[in-house]
Amino acid sequence: MREAKGKIIVITAPSGSGKTTLVRRLMAAVPKLGFSISACTRTPRTGEQHGVDYYFFSADEFKQMIDEDAFVEWEMVYTAKYYGTTKAELERIWGEGQTPLVDIDVQGALAIKNKYPGNSLTIFIEAPSLEALRERLIARGTETPQTLEERISKAEYELMFAPQFDRILINEDLEKATKELVDMVTEFIK
Repeated sequence: MREAKGKIIVITAPSGSGKTTLVRRLMAAVPKLGFSISACTRTPRTGEQHGVDYYFFSADEFKQMIDEDAFVEWEMVYTAKYYGTTKAELERIWGEGQTPLVDIDVQGALAIKNKYPGNSLTIFIEAPSLEALRERLIARGTETPQTLEERISKAEYELMFAPQFDRILINEDLEKATKELVDMVTEFIK
């Protein structure tokens, strides 16, 4: 196993747990972090840019990169839709003297933990309850009854993996959760 050049922060959460807000606050509070841009094979959405929002590749390019062992972790999330974290992205961030912050799904997070067990801090963010999660998803106003149930079902599944993470952060109070997250990350990277 190849040893990491530096430390890695890996954050995951079920949809609606407040991960995006917490990650933004963490990035603002800890300038030593560099956000890891994921690679994918989906089509860019309006306004998205290659190398800013994602690294966009064709399925053939992505498969070639898999064959070349270019990824720290990757998976086919949907049929022919691949997502992953490239080794080059982590090297870029380490090269800038920063600690990579990887914001990915549960399976990818555990893959990084297994690849870099001594250098990674894996954090699982969750809402205080499934009912609170449901209320947050409803409040977004972006879910149909079907997609709401799909997200709740996926969250129930993802919660089963929480004990495998180094830290579990319950996001009940945003200010308190932000402080806890900043404290645990700062302690790990110092």
